[in-house]
Amino acid sequence: MTGSRIRERRVMQGLKQADLAQSIGISPSYLNLIEHNRRRIGGKLLLNIAAALEVEPQALTEGAEAGLMGILEEAALAANLSAEDASHAEAFAGRFPGWAEALAVSQRRVAALERTVETLSDRMAHDPHLAESVHELLTTAAAVRSTAEILAGDDTLEREWQDRFHANLDSDSDRLARSAQTFVRYLEQAKGPVAAGNAPQEEVEQYLEAHNFRFPELESGGGTTTVAELVADDGAEMSEAARFILQNVLDQTQQDARALPIRALEDALLSQPVEPVTLAHHFSVPVGLMLRRLAALPELGAGLVVCDRSGTVIFRKSADGFSVPRYDSCCPLWPLFAALGAPGTVLRERIGQLGRGQVQFDAFATAEVSTVSAYNTPALARGVMLLLPAPAGDTSETVRAVGATCRICPQESCSARREPSIMKVDR
Repeated sequence: MTGSRIRERRVMQGLKQADLAQSIGISPSYLNLIEHNRRRIGGKLLLNIAAALEVEPQALTEGAEAGLMGILEEAALAANLSAEDASHAEAFAGRFPGWAEALAVSQRRVAALERTVETLSDRMAHDPHLAESVHELLTTAAAVRSTAEILAGDDTLEREWQDRFHANLDSDSDRLARSAQTFVRYLEQAKGPVAAGNAPQEEVEQYLEAHNFRFPELESGGGTTTVAELVADDGAEMSEAARFILQNVLDQTQQDARALPIRALEDALLSQPVEPVTLAHHFSVPVGLMLRRLAALPELGAGLVVCDRSGTVIFRKSADGFSVPRYDSCCPLWPLFAALGAPGTVLRERIGQLGRGQVQFDAFATAEVSTVSAYNTPALARGVMLLLPAPAGDTSETVRAVGATCRICPQESCSARREPSIMKVDR
């Protein structure tokens, strides 16, 4: 697109094509071919044109910044532009850099708003504390309204009954005020670290994120700190339910560390690629354990999702570009749930979530089944899915488009859809 940038610079400076051609010693027709990207340009001629336009040669030869191009491609995808129209993004950025940057700013703002909508939608629809608070407000308001209607509509009430209704009205009004104050406090403190109204799962996730999902004290050969001591010391401010969940998570971490020390895994990855099945065979450990250990390596930038037999997510480690709902049900197209239906197998698939600038991941999923120790005892199963960022520029594999949850998924024709999407845009 060097020619397009030369033309843009010439027009910005008010130079005619013939005048620029004459100043650099070429014909106007040849310059016209260059400006329409029909002739390659370099060497002395490029230097002469750059000097005539009073710009650095790199300003004419280098394309738009990769970040800007990525945003423009994301905008084209969101607008459902054809492949032919989308291919002109670099030419557009080269000829109209100001407008390109303005469009990029708008697209970034849209992406930020979409993230806000996702978070609020997830919380408003499925946050149990929020639902309980709203129910309390509505119930109390209905009681106040009912009492007021009786007092206003019946002039024959005895004094004793009027006093009772007035007392009820006063009590319900006070309860309504206190419920509203509690509700507002909950919404405000939700922005802080560990809010009192947070769900136990949220408290545990915040604790794990603060420790970067790494616990050297629990690694094989480490210190003498026990899981109970960790929970007692660091989980003192947690709710009882959160401490129970944290105890289970740390117990699992300690068991995995004893079976496969993290240092041994790091040493193995110096000479082997990140292939979970191969690594599991190398260390003679279950694949599910290997997926959890790989997720504990921060340099991989991996995400991890674990669900129980009902499909409820019981553990999550976020990965940039892949959203796991906190309260809502997840997309049933994830390999995680397919693995639950095929215990003993390991699924591998390249996936990308629909929505803002699709980030691709190599997903590895398997199901772990507990050993049955008695008759007529159901075997408990857990699905484990590791998310590794796909290599940049690798287009060798077919990508399956998945969602986060139906409520914010833009894919209208999905056969697995359970409810309409609030992200639908009428065109």
